[in-house]
Amino acid sequence: MSAAIELEGVWAYYNDTVVLENVDLTVQEGGNFLGIIGPNGGGKSTLLKVILGLIKPQKGTVKVFGKDPKDARRYIGYVPQYPAPNLDFPISVWEVVMTGRVGQKGLFKRYDETDRKAAYDALEKVDMLQYRDRQIGKLSGGQRQRVFIARSLVNNPKLLLLDEPATGIDSIAQKDFYELLNDLKSTIAIVMVSHDIGAVSIYVDKIACLNQKLYYHNSKELKTEDLERAYQCPVELIAHGMPHRVLKDHQG
Repeated sequence: MSAAIELEGVWAYYNDTVVLENVDLTVQEGGNFLGIIGPNGGGKSTLLKVILGLIKPQKGTVKVFGKDPKDARRYIGYVPQYPAPNLDFPISVWEVVMTGRVGQKGLFKRYDETDRKAAYDALEKVDMLQYRDRQIGKLSGGQRQRVFIARSLVNNPKLLLLDEPATGIDSIAQKDFYELLNDLKSTIAIVMVSHDIGAVSIYVDKIACLNQKLYYHNSKELKTEDLERAYQCPVELIAHGMPHRVLKDHQG
């Protein structure tokens, strides 16, 4: 199986502050769902932007499907953090998903039947076709996230990047949302960053922990010492696959 993502010795800075420190990461194509956890400010969003080619690292190499990230963007679907539009803006679900085709068409070209079929198929895949004419602001948080997933899928990507996708979604809708991702992973590699350790440990296949440095062992298990270094507090119990965490008392 070929690699979807290959990072080797990646360093990234904001001004003089280290955001990513000597990061190595390989994610294989298809059938892989990697969750990346870590504290706020630990570099999770930056890592996704490096993979997308939106941020060029100061050191190291980045390959996406064997190419420079900018040349591989057509293979990537991306759902950024807090993607919700102005909820009063009069744009329909259908129109939101069609905007995902702009990169293929160019800004001033008309949509054609190929574009319409791609939008139809994407909405059907996330079970939102029946809402195609609904104003996006009239949907629930979970429904809106499904629409944004559809927009990211409209070009049939081979890699899906998600930045805190469950923010603002209630627990019942989150379960449905993660089950959708579980269905999608059979045909597409998924990398999701999240602060929700419980949800990540239940639904993903593999887990990494990032706080400038990446702690990753190509499995669903993280060593206690990795978590303590990343979260900078003592961890008494991390029960992967269980919906709870127990932490020792600590300062900060």
